[in-house]
Amino acid sequence: MAIHPTKTTAEASRSMTRTKAISDEKRHGQHYTPTELAQFLATQSIAHLPDHDGEFVIVDPACGDAELLLAAAEALRAGGKVNAIRLIGYDIDAEAVEIARERLGAAGLEADLIHGDFLIAQRTMPSHSVDLIITNPPYVRTQHLGQDAAQLLAAEFGLSGRVDLTHPFVTTASRLLRTDGVLGLLCSNRVLTTLSGENVRRTLLNDGLQVRELYDLGDTKLFKAAVLPAIIIASRRQPTGEMARFVSAYQVPSDNAAQAKPLFDALVDSASSTALLNGKQYEVKVGALVPPNDAKTPWRLSDASSDEWLESVEAGTWKTFGDIAKIRVGIKTTADKVFLGDAWDRTAPDVEDELLLPLITQSNVTPWSIDSQLGMKVLYPYDRGSEKRRALNIDAWPGARDYLLSHEEQLRGRKYVIEGGREWWEIWVPQRPALWATPKIVFPDISELPRFALDTTGAVVNGNCYWISLNDIGDEDLAYLMLAVANSALGVRFYDEVCGNKLYSGKRRWITQYVKRLPLPDPTTAEARQVILDARALVESNPPDSGSVASLNAAVEAAFAASKKGPQDDASAMFLF
Repeated sequence: MAIHPTKTTAEASRSMTRTKAISDEKRHGQHYTPTELAQFLATQSIAHLPDHDGEFVIVDPACGDAELLLAAAEALRAGGKVNAIRLIGYDIDAEAVEIARERLGAAGLEADLIHGDFLIAQRTMPSHSVDLIITNPPYVRTQHLGQDAAQLLAAEFGLSGRVDLTHPFVTTASRLLRTDGVLGLLCSNRVLTTLSGENVRRTLLNDGLQVRELYDLGDTKLFKAAVLPAIIIASRRQPTGEMARFVSAYQVPSDNAAQAKPLFDALVDSASSTALLNGKQYEVKVGALVPPNDAKTPWRLSDASSDEWLESVEAGTWKTFGDIAKIRVGIKTTADKVFLGDAWDRTAPDVEDELLLPLITQSNVTPWSIDSQLGMKVLYPYDRGSEKRRALNIDAWPGARDYLLSHEEQLRGRKYVIEGGREWWEIWVPQRPALWATPKIVFPDISELPRFALDTTGAVVNGNCYWISLNDIGDEDLAYLMLAVANSALGVRFYDEVCGNKLYSGKRRWITQYVKRLPLPDPTTAEARQVILDARALVESNPPDSGSVASLNAAVEAAFAASKKGPQDDASAMFLF
């Protein structure tokens, strides 16, 4: 249904309270879009729409309370692109559809609002018929929809791995958008950096869409939900070779608030700056997106300073962590309350001590070393002399057997364990039993700063940490070099420039796909030998002093400088920046 917005559109729509719109409440995995964020998304998206004489068709596949449709109509009028406008919204929540209809009506707008599933309805929508798709898809893992629904979505949209509904929503855009039509997407910033975002990145690179603007809104907390948002604006057009504008915003200490700008003003500035939002200060960095050659590689913000620094590091890189050894996650029991504990003598005194192994968790790991007092132990019913998982004969351990039998109902409820060919009393991911006894590098999954430590106690590593066995590395000196780089200021900057998956308050995800990319200098140079000596000293000192850490940072920088390739060396890039 075509409508013609009037001058009162903005006033009427904003005067209507969103109380009935269930603002910011989680429904069907979705948090409704805050007004200011909706306006920003709409304004930036519509700036890329070309003028035409016909009707502008705007679709929100998950319209909720119609905030994005309202913002789009308002932005079209403000941008002078006012012809007839057709607003179309879908939502699986009938109450939300009624609220959307009421809000649009109060704003003097009409729309086609459908209570239904867009992913089904889009099958019958004509191709290349939409000017703007503006959406904040529900963040619902397809696995949570049930196996049958997830398999259908995977088959129809070519999805793989752990994906959410963002991916099929984006996949429809290339088919539905007219030439020069625009996709305005609000989603989790995990899409930019994680393996689970690979499907979206591949679609945006290969399916007829061209990214025009990209905003990583980081830890701005624009949502009440624990989601770090991103905005991606793409258009259906032939590749032009233009680099997309890439802006990021992450919280920094409030040391110069007087010079800071309002956040949304800073996001559209041409230069990097600082911004204020809700009394907190953010670094707003402005650059460009240079898409890598493959969809698995995280997208990074490119600017002259960062690129020059990365080229320098690359020139001095001998190998990466992933070249040296396998990076493993710790054990996964899927029944921690049964298998993990810090008071076994009191809660299960008959469980045999031989099966209760010390357990390293996040709280035990500091840079360079592991806490000497490990309070947690794990019931580990496996042959520790075996290279691969080999469960013990539990009947030979009557104390452990009787304890596990007391939790049999819960443990048998883990059907995937039994379907995976395991005994009902096993843990889900025991890792490599024989490798626990050998020294290993351990680091937590989530930490503001790197905490890579050397463990020589033979303890098991919990699933909130990762580990690298020295048995795989094969050279103790090389392990110390890895510790040094990972814990250094250079390692932190490399992570931020290349991986960039930060959480709230500056916390970083130290997961396999990122850590395996950390660089190493040539270990045979005199400078690298000094780094190894410094790292040994830091492991042996507890805790290390600040002067030693500063010295190590300088030594790591020197090692990469000494390792730089000469003109005669292979100059091929090791990283896909």
